[in-house]
Amino acid sequence: MTVRRLARFDALALTALVWFLGKFLRYAFPPLFGTLEGTYGVSRTALGTAFTGFMVVYAAMQFPSGALADRIGGVRVIAAGGVVTAVGALVLVVDSPFVVLAGAMVLMGAGTGTTKTVAVDLLSRVYPARTGRALGVFDTIGAMAGAAAPAAVVLASGAPALFGAPWRTLFLAGGVGTLAITVAFAVRVPRRLQNRQKPTADGVESGEEDDDSDAATEGATSQYLGLFRRPRFVAFVAVTVLFSFAYNGAVAFLPLYLAEETVLSVVTANLLFSALFLVSLVQLATGDASDRVGPLPVLALTLVVATGGLVAVLALSATGGPIVLGGAVVALGLGAHGYRPVRGAYLMTVVPESVAGGGLGVVRTLLMTAGAASPAIVGYLSETAGFGPAFAMLAVAMGGAAALTVVLWALDR
Repeated sequence: MTVRRLARFDALALTALVWFLGKFLRYAFPPLFGTLEGTYGVSRTALGTAFTGFMVVYAAMQFPSGALADRIGGVRVIAAGGVVTAVGALVLVVDSPFVVLAGAMVLMGAGTGTTKTVAVDLLSRVYPARTGRALGVFDTIGAMAGAAAPAAVVLASGAPALFGAPWRTLFLAGGVGTLAITVAFAVRVPRRLQNRQKPTADGVESGEEDDDSDAATEGATSQYLGLFRRPRFVAFVAVTVLFSFAYNGAVAFLPLYLAEETVLSVVTANLLFSALFLVSLVQLATGDASDRVGPLPVLALTLVVATGGLVAVLALSATGGPIVLGGAVVALGLGAHGYRPVRGAYLMTVVPESVAGGGLGVVRTLLMTAGAASPAIVGYLSETAGFGPAFAMLAVAMGGAAALTVVLWALDR
């Protein structure tokens, strides 16, 4: 009985592992920025721009992947993205110039960009009564990649340079692992979808014709645009954009910020960067809480905590030690990670099911475009004005997201 009950979560586990490996490859780059500066002889602005390229393509894939999933099914879209991600990672195994690194980052951005939007809709169909909890588990496993990647970078730095540089081994392991999990996902998850009672999802995923689905997708573009005639929907899109800008900018440069603007060593800075993601277990609690009390109060609380953490990192940089700064980083992580699954659960309540994939894709395209621009902007400001003004800008954006969410919650009540 126990094995059978656990087997019900195979779709969740495999989808989350695809997401974990994609995020592992993404978060391996920020701890490597210092190494890559020396290896390729490029500036922070160049590295930030390359990472922005990764995120821009990631953002650009949100809407088309969601809309395509509405037509042909989420399993096929996620599986194709997994293959593209693996190819991008394997390209980096061979010693090559900086332009190849930038191109591989773009390729990985395209592959990983197919996962999150489609997975939210996919998991909401497989686990309709526990969407918040399922997304909490999904996001928690994905966020653990952020904790694993810096640790893996530290371990790889002491490994033999089998491919010209020790860090290339990370991308070999990541590429091979992504291919293996993608195959398992493509084989197993369609069987789980066939057992659900939602004909639109089942028919598409199993390859059957579904007239209702075809009818629903006709005129989908006008339905996507119609979402933006709803004031509260637009307001929440603004929240997601502000959060994404602040969070992605902070994550991209937090290890370098801590190493250069505080008394912390590079190793300690990377360990605190891992701590930012280790606390992502909070997503299990916030996802469950959103199922019980509703998403808006949970969203408001988490964004206030994230804002406090980011402000504390900035304010305590000159005087804080590892414990104090570690507490600030943990607060940022608790708020930011706690927010993410609830955001998805809330959006699924306000987007019509017939355009759920594409509708969520539109939102994620906007928020990820803002997040994609952030590393380049922060990198440029850090070199021209300093890290202080750059991170102050991020704190203002996070505070704006928190304030707007509190207003939405008050209006909802």
